[in-house]
Parts: sequence; structure tokens; C-alpha cells
Amino acid sequence: MKQCQPGNAVSLLENGEQYFPALEAAIDRAEREIFLQVYIFEDDKTGRRIAAALERAAARGVTVKVMVDGFGSRRFLMRLLPRLHEQGVQVLIYRREVRKLSLHRHRLRRLHRKVVVIDGREAFVGGINIIDDFTAGGPPHPRYDFAVHVRGPVLAPIVSSMNRLWRLVAWASFRRRQQLPLLAPAQAEPVGEICAAYVVRDNLRFRHAIEDAYLAAIDGAQREIVIASAYFFPGRRFRQALIDAAERGVSITLLLQGIADHPLQRYATRALYPYFLRQGIRLFEYHRSHLHAKVAVVDGRWATVGSSNIDAFSLLLAREANIFIDDSSFATQLRARLEHAICNGASELRASDWRRLSMLQRALNWVSYQLVRLAIGLAGYGDKH
Repeated sequence: MKQCQPGNAVSLLENGEQYFPALEAAIDRAEREIFLQVYIFEDDKTGRRIAAALERAAARGVTVKVMVDGFGSRRFLMRLLPRLHEQGVQVLIYRREVRKLSLHRHRLRRLHRKVVVIDGREAFVGGINIIDDFTAGGPPHPRYDFAVHVRGPVLAPIVSSMNRLWRLVAWASFRRRQQLPLLAPAQAEPVGEICAAYVVRDNLRFRHAIEDAYLAAIDGAQREIVIASAYFFPGRRFRQALIDAAERGVSITLLLQGIADHPLQRYATRALYPYFLRQGIRLFEYHRSHLHAKVAVVDGRWATVGSSNIDAFSLLLAREANIFIDDSSFATQLRARLEHAICNGASELRASDWRRLSMLQRALNWVSYQLVRLAIGLAGYGDKH
């Protein structure tokens, strides 16, 4: 795996019920510096809980730097931001929302990462926003998602990336360079046995880094590919890579949303189902709760956990961050959790089921597919990626 660094300790965290207690405990351990980047920081029970932990850290003298997305965290800006400012927490807004109903590519370039670094010694990376696991009036089970807790050499690129983006957004916001040194440089000494790489997607040097890492793993797959993706609308390169893998005998399983929070995108994704089913790719829709995971396992050894979906928003527009892992023990653990989700919360879609769809349902899928493609085109991107 490109840029894989050995010597790391990586722990899998499933859903907010494992993630938020671990995150809060790490914040309470902080002694010098906290970096937090997140797409959604909600003003709900969970958001207020994490905000309180950040306030406690600031009160004992820890430098706390929080960056939220201006679109995803709109309610945070109105309610939690003043409270954090009063307690000495530094907050930056990534692309504050100004104009609505615009498909211009600059509006769609969001901060979609979910990364936290504590004292340069430990980090959390994944797909979990700071928001309640359970939604009012929603399913009785928690939102399904993953993150990882990491220590070791991979902290060096994580800390460097966090600090670089902080300085960039500070300059864009205040029109002055911030060259302040890190208070807590990365503690990158080996602490475990896992080989891991931190890969980001941005709009300059790493525009296709996450997609290329996925494609390299798919192209090298020999036995099995399992992907769970909340929003799945792959471009031509990604679709062809999956088809090529299926044609050489690789077993492919896709776990996708069954309960949609963005119905248009779900219907558009469903328009691709016959294409995959004809190639023998197995499709499962998760109905137990909202699927928000963005993870994959290949051949029981390669795995990824992060913020990047497999759609144009993540792969071509947003700032994303994934951990890629080359370790059979971790991959086996993640594979087992996905198998549990498939067996206990998902239903399989077969070609015979698809042929029984009404003409109205087929038309709805086709129209949604064309609308999503049009939106991608209006944002300035074609389907070739």
C-alpha cells in the first residue's frame, strides 16, 4: 500500500455509542492542544456534551482549535459557537454559507472530514459527525457508522494536515498568515504492529488520492471486496474497476442505504443496480437504521475507514480523510462487523426482484439518475471520473 507506515495501534469504533465516550475521554486527557475538524457539529445532546468537554479543556489551559463546515454546521454557528468563544475555544468556519440554491462547484466544496487530534499523541478518524446517534421520529436503532482511534507514526501526516488546513483557513478568514508553532508536535514513535496510511482528498495536490487508493485495492483484489457506502454513485472509472474485478472471479458485496436521508440520490443509485446485478455483484440495502458508514475490506487484509463516500461530492469536490490499513486482524474485525450488519439489518436485492419493478419505479430511478448527473455536470464535472 502506498505511503503505508508500520508501527501503529488502530482500534475500530462502531457507532456513536463507542465513539463519543472514547472521544470525550481523550479530550478530558488533553494537556496541551486539541484539533477538531468536522462537517456537522449539531446543537443536540451529543453536540452539547462534546462542546462541554472542549470547554473543560480550554478552562484548564489547553489550546482548543475547532473547525466546522459552514453548511453542515449551520445550527452550531447560531448556538454553540458563541458559547465556545466565551470559554476561549478557537473556532474557524470552513466556507460560511452565503448564497443558497447554488450548484456552483465552490459552494459544493465542503469540509467533510471527521478528524480529531489530541496532544499530537492520538487521533480519531472516520465518518461520524458530532450529532446524536438517534434521530427524533427515526428508526429505533443507532445510525450505522465507524471511526478509528489511532496512535503511532501515522500521526505525523495527520497532525501536519490538520495544522496546514488550520493555517490556510485562518489566512482566508483573516487575511493574515499564522505561523505559530505546534504546541504538541506529532508523537510518531512506533506503538503497535499495524501498517496504516492517512490519505486526504483536497482540491490541489490530492484531488484523486482517495479514489486512486480505492482503485488500486480493487485492481489488486483476488478473492473478495466488501464496500459499505452511505452515498454510492461511482463514476465510470470506479464502476469499470468493480466490473473488471467481478469478471476475474472476485466476490463483490455492496452494502448501501435502505433508509434514505437524500431520496434523490438513493433513487439515482438504484438506477445502477441492474448494471451491477448483471455482473454477479451482490447488493444489500440496510434498513435497520440510517447507514452512514464509508468503509471497505478487500481480501481480508486491506481496509479503509473514513469520511469519503463513493460519489462525486466526496471524490471530486469535498475535503475528505480516510485511514487505509494493511492488517489482516483489523480487516477481519471490520469484515465481521459488516457481515453482522448484513445478516441482522439488511435485505438482499436480486435480479429477479428488480425485473418485477413497476414502470413508474423504473422511471423514477432513471429520472433521478439523470438529475444527479446533470447536477454533477452543472458543478463542472463530467462522468469520466
